[in-house]
Amino acid sequence: MLSLLFAFCMIWFIGKFLIFGVKASWGIMKLLCTVVFFPVILIGLVVGGLLYIAFPLLIVVGIIALAASRS
Repeated sequence: MLSLLFAFCMIWFIGKFLIFGVKASWGIMKLLCTVVFFPVILIGLVVGGLLYIAFPLLIVVGIIALAASRS
């Protein structure tokens, strides 16, 4: 009976850490995408001559960021 209780508590403990790890990695990935990947993609589009795609994309993301910061 004690082994069953120990197994249940271990599964609960590991599950809590798994959920914490997923939340932490999601936050790090959001930061990495906004600070590193998005500007690199925009610069690549401009250098590649796709300014007509990069400029509207920059405007849309800017409006979304502005709306998200106000709420």
